[in-house]
Amino acid sequence: MSLYQNIEQTLVNLPTDTVSDERKGTLQPLIDFIQEKVDARKAIRLNFICTHNSRRSHLSQVWAQTIAHHFNIKQVFCYSGGTEATALFPMAAETLKNTGFHIHTIAEGNNPIYSIKYAEDEHPVIGFSKTYDDTFNPQSEFAAIMTCSSADLGCPVILGAEKRIPITFEDPKAFDNTPQQAEKYKERSLQIATELFYVFSQIKA
Repeated sequence: MSLYQNIEQTLVNLPTDTVSDERKGTLQPLIDFIQEKVDARKAIRLNFICTHNSRRSHLSQVWAQTIAHHFNIKQVFCYSGGTEATALFPMAAETLKNTGFHIHTIAEGNNPIYSIKYAEDEHPVIGFSKTYDDTFNPQSEFAAIMTCSSADLGCPVILGAEKRIPITFEDPKAFDNTPQQAEKYKERSLQIATELFYVFSQIKA
């Protein structure tokens, strides 16, 4: 049941006290959605959506699935998608690997498919770029969490979503091919983890 040790250590050290009141307000609709599903004993489907499904949406998907497991919140199924499909950016995968996730490439190519494991005996997150309405993702009874402003503006309606929740993050892509690249991807990953840790810490089972 336990997470890989390095991931567990990362979660223990997250600075959740740095989540501002403004961000807590932004996160509250997601807390409410999850709590409603827990109370109704229904599956919790979360689809994290960004423009290219290459960085922020994947980081959010992986951390949400991991943190739900940490808090032993059952029936949480996390997905990700974009307004267009590209590829999971290698630095995003590398950032997760450096945090302690076990990542294996299942299929090579222009849009590789990755197995991303957070615990020895749990099903891995399958990471690859896809559109938000891809058949791999849920078609109904899910929350659409918009992780970037361009996807938020470009997709005013997500068909099948019960709830549409904008929780946007700055794009680490701005630092690609710079000396700060690894540092900025780690920073964004940990911000996402911190805020999602706050979300799941508020859920009453």
